[in-house]
Amino acid sequence: MNRFKLKRKILLVITITVMINSCNSKKANTNKTIYDSTWESLATHNIEPEWFKDSKYGIYFHWGLYTVPEYYDEKYPRWMYFNKLDPKGWGGPVPPYHDSVYGGPKAFNYHDFVPKFKAEKFNAAKWADLFAASGAKFAGPVAQHHDGFAMWDSDVNPWNAMDKGPKRDIAGELFAELKKRGLKTIATFHNARNSARHAKDTTQWADVITGPQMSNDSYYPYHPDLITSTNDPELKYLYGNIPENEFNDYWLNQVNEVVDKYAPDMIWFDSWLHLIPEKHLQKMVAHHYNTGMARGQEPIVFYKQQDLPDTIGLLDIEQGGKKGISEKYWLTDITITQWGWSYTDKLICKSPELLIRNMIDVWSKKGVVLLNISPRASGEIPHEQQEVLAAIGKWINKHKEAVYGTRTHTTFGYGIAHSKDNIHGGQSATVKYTKDDIRFTVSKDKKTVYVYVLGLPNENEDINIKHVINSSENQSIAKVSLIGSKTEIKWSVKDDLLTITTPKTTDMDEVATVFKVQFE
Repeated sequence: MNRFKLKRKILLVITITVMINSCNSKKANTNKTIYDSTWESLATHNIEPEWFKDSKYGIYFHWGLYTVPEYYDEKYPRWMYFNKLDPKGWGGPVPPYHDSVYGGPKAFNYHDFVPKFKAEKFNAAKWADLFAASGAKFAGPVAQHHDGFAMWDSDVNPWNAMDKGPKRDIAGELFAELKKRGLKTIATFHNARNSARHAKDTTQWADVITGPQMSNDSYYPYHPDLITSTNDPELKYLYGNIPENEFNDYWLNQVNEVVDKYAPDMIWFDSWLHLIPEKHLQKMVAHHYNTGMARGQEPIVFYKQQDLPDTIGLLDIEQGGKKGISEKYWLTDITITQWGWSYTDKLICKSPELLIRNMIDVWSKKGVVLLNISPRASGEIPHEQQEVLAAIGKWINKHKEAVYGTRTHTTFGYGIAHSKDNIHGGQSATVKYTKDDIRFTVSKDKKTVYVYVLGLPNENEDINIKHVINSSENQSIAKVSLIGSKTEIKWSVKDDLLTITTPKTTDMDEVATVFKVQFE
């Protein structure tokens, strides 16, 4: 009997035992907070816990079987099966590359990358140390990308990192190290589109699609001559070629398994949750909330677009942000690199200045940042990315009182930076802010306003700051100081305008200078 089949039998025994014990102890559980699998019941859950409001920033990473080719982007396993894509269009370079390097899909399929995914340099303790030093307050893996390969020790999915490839429980090792360091944990799921939904729609087959008309409802392009149509007892799960009702249960069971095994504080979903039946979504959220609350956690679910009701989870905006202060807290997932999510040979990192300034803008609008990094297939985090994380950590550590635990001011700020619209909603995550752009946050007790100047001001220059005080409310400033420096700051107030005289350049910060305004 192979290891996976043995695990499934053990899981069945455990499930039956749990069901018996649950029935026997039903009365003992009646005092616990329990949510029914309905939107109405789930809407009573607190989706904005204080720890999340305080956190400001976390890290996740696109790392898995799809990183082995280290070419083009994380959708390599999708693009490799098309043969009529525009060579200059999205995904177009992948088929000829796969043909020239691996002999094409007839000679080398996606699952043939599995033995090459060894993760030999993965060190969960070092990763957790790096994340903590960068200032992140939560972290976790892409538990499963669109490709269907699970990065945990799964009893549900035969294509998992413990049974194949690295032969290690990647998620389990990392979660354990993160929790040792007091970091909250997140697991992200991108696999709702893993089901082969186009078997009967020949207009979406791999030998027809040329680019723009392709549907995103299925990840792998279907064709009877491709492995994506396989009925092999194991391979069909990787390529999603199972009946849709079976796939929906398979999807739910995997999410529940991660919740049960690893207790993530947050679970996050990429687009395409609309493809999953509503009853499955309700069961998924209820299971996460009930299980988390029973453990003493304050769990959260994140979604994109309108994939879940806004009363039961928090919105994530991909690569973007709100244009003003939001009514509710929200999340944005952004990349540490200029383009792409997983490691390739063409990745270039964004500057720490760009990342930090855009983070500050997010914080000023009631948002939290989820920063993606891109490890190599070996499990090595490239040195350039480590340096950027170190720079972020250095800036945050210097200004931490103006970061963690802060709340939004009456206005997010003002300035001259131009913000492009983001295709996923809101504004771009790569706005080029300067010293002429001001952002605000406040302390929880509202007695301190933090003024961020998103660039290095000129020294010995008067800066007029609007919106800090409101004379009609009889506010009186007691002191203005510079975060990270003991130098005395000259300041004055006239009407509702605060004027600050900047100190020497060496006392300020070239990334973002933060003034602390304390009220009487």
